Amino acid sequence: MNLMKSLIPAVAIVALPQMSLAQEAATGEPALHTQYIFTTLLFLMGGFLVFFMAAGFAMLEGGLVRSKNVAMQMIKNIALFSIAAIMYWLIGFNLMYPGDGWTISGWLGPFFSVTTLDPVGVAPTDAALDYASIGSDFFFQLVFVAATASIVSGAVAERIKLWPFLAFVVVLTGILYPISGSWKWGGGWLDARGFSDFAGSTVVHSVGGWAALAGAIILGPRIGKYKDGKVHPMPGSNLALATLGTFILWLGWFGFNGGSQLAMGTVGDVSDVSRIFANTNMAAASGAVAALILTQVLYKKPDLTMVLNGALAGLVSITAEPLAPTLFGALWIGAVGGIIVVFAVPMLDKFKIDDVVGAIPVHLFAGIWGTIAVIFYGEVSLITQLTGIIAYGVFTFVAALILWSVLKATVGIRVSEEDEINGLDMAELGMEAYPEFSKG
Repeated sequence: MNLMKSLIPAVAIVALPQMSLAQEAATGEPALHTQYIFTTLLFLMGGFLVFFMAAGFAMLEGGLVRSKNVAMQMIKNIALFSIAAIMYWLIGFNLMYPGDGWTISGWLGPFFSVTTLDPVGVAPTDAALDYASIGSDFFFQLVFVAATASIVSGAVAERIKLWPFLAFVVVLTGILYPISGSWKWGGGWLDARGFSDFAGSTVVHSVGGWAALAGAIILGPRIGKYKDGKVHPMPGSNLALATLGTFILWLGWFGFNGGSQLAMGTVGDVSDVSRIFANTNMAAASGAVAALILTQVLYKKPDLTMVLNGALAGLVSITAEPLAPTLFGALWIGAVGGIIVVFAVPMLDKFKIDDVVGAIPVHLFAGIWGTIAVIFYGEVSLITQLTGIIAYGVFTFVAALILWSVLKATVGIRVSEEDEINGLDMAELGMEAYPEFSKG
């Protein structure tokens, strides 16, 4: 009898998959619980890859700022991710994905609708099995909003105060990004018009780029960056670290784009995810090579920082439509992104807009390009895509400009000249990333 009791669970474990397979064979479609399990798994795997991009942003920024400001960038990056996680739970997730709970239909979701997870140990009903667990969906969407805030961090580096920056992050991650995100991904008015942005060239990257542009304008350039009509380069502290950061971001992008398939319950879905991976990789590679060749031609020597940003621009460019293009399509879309960066960086310098890490050319300009490029591979018009680009640009830039201006007028956003010269590590934190270097 005891032997029989011990065999029953084992038999059940063997039998359940067979029952599932029999059901799927009879209907020709995967069982709902199979789709639920694998789509949830996709969100979790994609989510932790995109989470690792937080390390990529931190390493990239840490390598491209001067050594006296590295610790400041590290604390900004870990703090902004943590703030994003809290704000997206408190306000952002349901504001961005209101379902039937719109406050203003298609434009504004509910405020202070706190996210709740699936009950512990309670199996979802059949009606809830057509997608994924709430926890996996929330986590996957959360890491995207954190990436948006990281874009701003690099552009305004080396002269911004810590707490005003974090105050901006609170509003960006809790309110601005979720509102505009709902217009497309939450089923809002842009989605109804047919605007297409698969994984966020505009919804994520351009939003971060517009917020960064507003911040760089209000903040002003670093001391000594533009002097006597000339641009004075300020080399980063560790280009090996910046290169590591770029590779981490490249890796994370497979989750960023691949997870945005939003389904892994069928053979077709899995095939599409693999196609997205291949296209994402190709766009990054071609962006890097395009920047490598172009800087050699223009400056007689290749520029590592441009090549790194070329790869990232290729990734941003393919993000709006990583599924439909062929590998050749991904190649030329990514290459154009790499070319954009090489010309956009000096263009910003002409306007005396100081972007420390090149975030605006990579995420804003390449993001706009990638969103336009969708017209070559999707059933969408240029007017529709431009409508979305303009809507996101006007809303985010104006809102960010107002917020930065309010912070500047009230608490101040820029450190003193003395503190900027000495470095933000000591001025804002009282510690250094590389203390040995400053000792005799």
